[in-house]
Amino acid sequence: MLLPALALLVAFTHYPAVATFIDSFMSTPKGNRPSTFVGLENYRIMVEDPIFWQSFRNNLWFALATIPLSVGLALAMALWVNARLSGQAFLRMAYFTPTVLPMIAVANIWLFFYTPTYGLLEQIGGMFGFPSHNWLGDKSTALGAITMVAIWKEAGFFMIFYLAALQGINPSLREAAAIEGAGRWFFFRRVLWPLLMPTTIFVLVNAVINAFRMVDHVVVMTRGGPDNATSLLLFHLYEVGFRYWDTGYAAAITVVLLVVLASVALAQFFLMDRKAHY
Repeated sequence: MLLPALALLVAFTHYPAVATFIDSFMSTPKGNRPSTFVGLENYRIMVEDPIFWQSFRNNLWFALATIPLSVGLALAMALWVNARLSGQAFLRMAYFTPTVLPMIAVANIWLFFYTPTYGLLEQIGGMFGFPSHNWLGDKSTALGAITMVAIWKEAGFFMIFYLAALQGINPSLREAAAIEGAGRWFFFRRVLWPLLMPTTIFVLVNAVINAFRMVDHVVVMTRGGPDNATSLLLFHLYEVGFRYWDTGYAAAITVVLLVVLASVALAQFFLMDRKAHY
């Protein structure tokens, strides 16, 4: 019974990972010239590549912004729609709608928001007398504009996990806290938040992975510009591997990206799991 799933896992996960690791030490085959072993040459090129380091810094800032904001917003929305209020079903649907939209469609929607002169943000800003601004064409605002799209897209997805966790908590805990005179903030900090920690660990791991695998919005909205201001690691990997067809260097970037993601995920599990209450 395990053989079909194991075969698919080996064929599409483990074998490509091992093959990519081996390819990172090989040169790129060109024409009749096969690939040859070059050792750490691809990693040396990566260390000396200024675009790689700029993409790495961009990705760090992107992750530092999207992870806490999307997770915090998801928790706030889950707490709100979990309460008894009118229009609860509509609110849940509205919050979750961005999640089910295709990423390409989301990028095109926000392209209209950011379009200079006649975009939605420009029209709203013009009503208050603000000058026109090219949000995606300015190096100082392009990465922030991409970050807002990611937060808008992911917060509703994470909200579903928090909402499911909140609905699984025994209501008698709230009643007992109210009898003891605990306020809402005290109840959240000392009861709800510790009970939500397993969900938070799961959400944070997914948020980190999503922050480092973002590429769709970048391809549609900016293509890494202006002047590589929105180039993220996976987009740089895509450019190297499929535009310049340097498979050896692309494999080296892939290995580094996987090591970074694995290290962060393991650190989250080992450091935060101690505070989780199952």
